[in-house]
Amino acid sequence: MHVARERQHDPRPLTRRSLLGGAAATAGAAALTGTAAGPAAATAARTVDVAVVGAGLAGLTAARDLVAGGRTVAVLEARDRVGGRVVNLPLAGGGFTEGGGEFVGPTQNRVKALADSLGVATFATYNAGKNLLYKDGTRTPYATDGVLGSVPPIDAAGLANAAIVQASLDDMAKKIPLDAPWTAPKAAEWDRQTFESWLNANAVVPSARFLLDVACTSIFSAQPRELSLLFVLFYIAAAGDESGVGTLERLTGTANGAQASRFVGGSQQVPIKLAAALGDRVVLGAPVRSIARSGARYAVTADGITVTAKKVVVAVPPPLAARISYDPLLPAARDQLCQRLPMGSIGKAIAVYDSPFWRTDGLNGQVVSDSGVARSTFDNSPPDASYGALMGFIEADEMRAHDASGADEVRAAVLADYAAYFGDRAKSPTSFVLQRWDNEGFSRGGPVAYAPPGVLTEYGAALRTPCGGIHWAGTETSTHWNGFMDGAVRSGERVAKEVLAAL
Repeated sequence: MHVARERQHDPRPLTRRSLLGGAAATAGAAALTGTAAGPAAATAARTVDVAVVGAGLAGLTAARDLVAGGRTVAVLEARDRVGGRVVNLPLAGGGFTEGGGEFVGPTQNRVKALADSLGVATFATYNAGKNLLYKDGTRTPYATDGVLGSVPPIDAAGLANAAIVQASLDDMAKKIPLDAPWTAPKAAEWDRQTFESWLNANAVVPSARFLLDVACTSIFSAQPRELSLLFVLFYIAAAGDESGVGTLERLTGTANGAQASRFVGGSQQVPIKLAAALGDRVVLGAPVRSIARSGARYAVTADGITVTAKKVVVAVPPPLAARISYDPLLPAARDQLCQRLPMGSIGKAIAVYDSPFWRTDGLNGQVVSDSGVARSTFDNSPPDASYGALMGFIEADEMRAHDASGADEVRAAVLADYAAYFGDRAKSPTSFVLQRWDNEGFSRGGPVAYAPPGVLTEYGAALRTPCGGIHWAGTETSTHWNGFMDGAVRSGERVAKEVLAAL
């Protein structure tokens, strides 16, 4: 098993030219991040059929399908870029790296179809060579292509216990109705306990517990004590498509799992190209402050622009959706739900080198560790290996412990981890990029808003239920690949159908 997983701006209209940087689609970091915009616009007003809040994959997909359905749309985005929790970050020496969602894998069919339609290809995540287990201060390489796949070299009792626990979780996940996990036969029992309490009773061998704890923080960026067992089972079940229920191995795996592939040009190429097709329907630097109904229409007020619409799609994480002022007030169940779905705590630290030197040592750059700040790493080098990049996830307790730390302090701690894993050459990168999602004003964490005990059974029915003419999208609303880019795309497709049927 290998485990993975702001500021305000002047409101400006987003045009095809501003997204693509003119005819040269790859010219500069501005083109990659979608931050190059046209002249500042005065406070504006628009009247459309549908206002979409958020220009991540969910909101942009919804807007695309609504336009295809013959409806007028305005997409309001708080940031000065599109993509939400998907972003390409420029490197000091040229090029870029991915600071948010980047991996795609088997059964993630909708984001792949979207990327294909936009001409964004994929390439395999680097997986040749051995993984590393770093445990109790000891560095142990292990193969990824054995009979049992990628199995960390822990004791036999731990492996046996971990296998039993994984099989039990997969079996329970098969009993979860994906569109309503709160209706599962044992929903009440599973939702009143934490994932930690269940692990305490089942992952009884310390080495097995280590693997399950690392899997949990790598998947959710949250500790087992924070998560409802029911939510964990739903998340496992959702790691599949209409042809089959998900498995824990698909969530955690590389070669045949959720980390199997990456996008050529970086994952943000998908929302950038999607937004380019929408042209000036997308408005950047426009954080939505209020949504108020007046008769049969809604006034969606953002900094610098007010959009009047028949329907509204809110495609931002539930905790951020709750910060918008609604008139009339949202139903109590919806508001209470949003209050109880916190974001995970996550950062990504990418160290760049002249070459991926670990490959010459027979390593693939993937680490599972029991200590340090970055306890799960990947080779984030480009497909041509023109430079080397090591990416480490900083998650859950480790991220929270460093939310207030200076960037230099985090850099030093991460590079110390990389040196412990890969040797002294890792101490001297040519550049270093740190993305702390906890400190992003329009994300406040990631990769997903998760459910603690008691939330799904009490409030889950409000997750996708429209509130009058306000409809909900975002990866947290998806019944497949919840928390992933594929889930975001699926939610946009679902909500567009919902709104088109209601207009």
